Amino acid sequence: MLTRRDLLKKVGAITAAVGVAAVSKSSMASLPEPVIQQSADTMDPLVPNSGRPYNPVVTLNGWTLPWRMNNGVKEFHLVAEPVVRELAPGMKAHLWGYNGQSPGPTIEVVEGDRVRIFVTNKLPEHTSIHWHGQRLPNGMDGVAGLNQRAIKPGKTFMYEFIARRPGTFMYHPHADEMVQMAMGMMGMWITHPKEAHPHIDEVDRDFCFLLNAYDIEPGSATPKIMTMTDFNLWTWNSRVFPGIDPLVVRKNDKVRIRVGNLTMTNHPIHIHGHEFTVTGTDGGPVPPSARWPEVTTDVAVGQMRQIELLADEEGDWAFHCHKSHHTMNAMGHDVPTLIGVDHSGLMQKINKLVPDYMVMGERGMADMTEMQMPLPANTLPMMSGDGPFGSVEMGGMFSVFKVRKDQAPGDYKDPGWYQHPEGTVATEWTGSVPEVTSAKTDTTESTETLKVRKPHSHAHH
Repeated sequence: MLTRRDLLKKVGAITAAVGVAAVSKSSMASLPEPVIQQSADTMDPLVPNSGRPYNPVVTLNGWTLPWRMNNGVKEFHLVAEPVVRELAPGMKAHLWGYNGQSPGPTIEVVEGDRVRIFVTNKLPEHTSIHWHGQRLPNGMDGVAGLNQRAIKPGKTFMYEFIARRPGTFMYHPHADEMVQMAMGMMGMWITHPKEAHPHIDEVDRDFCFLLNAYDIEPGSATPKIMTMTDFNLWTWNSRVFPGIDPLVVRKNDKVRIRVGNLTMTNHPIHIHGHEFTVTGTDGGPVPPSARWPEVTTDVAVGQMRQIELLADEEGDWAFHCHKSHHTMNAMGHDVPTLIGVDHSGLMQKINKLVPDYMVMGERGMADMTEMQMPLPANTLPMMSGDGPFGSVEMGGMFSVFKVRKDQAPGDYKDPGWYQHPEGTVATEWTGSVPEVTSAKTDTTESTETLKVRKPHSHAHH
């Protein structure tokens, strides 16, 4: 019979050169207890109470996975399983993830740490984990069939390697990847430097999150796994605005934000009111001589981008993907453009046949924020989220960067809406306005009123 002492001896003798191994049921009692978290709130940073010290990150709408120290090895336990994730109040999705959530918890280690990760599979099919961007032995890289046997349902495998370089990384399956990633299986991995690094600055606040996307039909809860490009829910850590928490900082904090992209397209991430520099990628820290100021950085598929800024402008600043369709929820992509189309008299006629019919789109889509259209259960409106001056008319990949001079160090609680100093808010002008005159034109030429005509055919386009 395998005793706990015998197991620890065997585990202590395993090196990173040994391939991934299945762990028997008889030894499960000796594994680190899996920590499960189902709240979608942003958790406070996990301050290390063992191992080498580091400045922890805050995972937006997420958390950091605890570990145990075993003879100098940091041991983690990930559980791959079906989860229910609230995308925003009013909508929950049936996803696959880790330890109760999608994405899974962030793993934080220090450069030089020997790390041991136990992975238990509670999915209905086999899986594996690839440690995206890591330098490690080939047999620990996690590509099922190539580097290891797949982890069958009910089995636990063990990965072990040394965190060789600091940086921002990811983990995700490399088994039935199309399905499992479409269902939300992913997480972040942060390796902190073991000592002062010439290309890595100390910061006051360090945030991280993953970009992911889903195609969930209105009224349903499970993503369509065969979708290639036409997604309707663009998310940060499987949350959409107004469900995405703000990034709360103290004025003059040095702030780092780490973003990873596991969607099927690129995302230009844009912040208002500040400029930043890209200080790192999944390839490592960027030397200062290679940096330049930006307000938008494009994060391509499978990439990590680490940006840093000085939060020296107080206020509530928008922070979002700059692809306008990516700041919308439940997008319908086959809706015709009706701007300028005359609906006079049409609504009354159609209402006789369809009592709930509503005219929309002839003046743009802003009316969507005011209409109380009936929606299928478990479906979010396209634009939602209110600010202090009305509807923000956003969804999807959108949050707020909240800078406050009186925010205490280490305090991440939402301070509420910014109180603008008198005279600093754009308002309606009530004074006289100069008459607007048209540019001079040749009076011999006739002018025509612009009319909108819907094409009946695209055959000759």
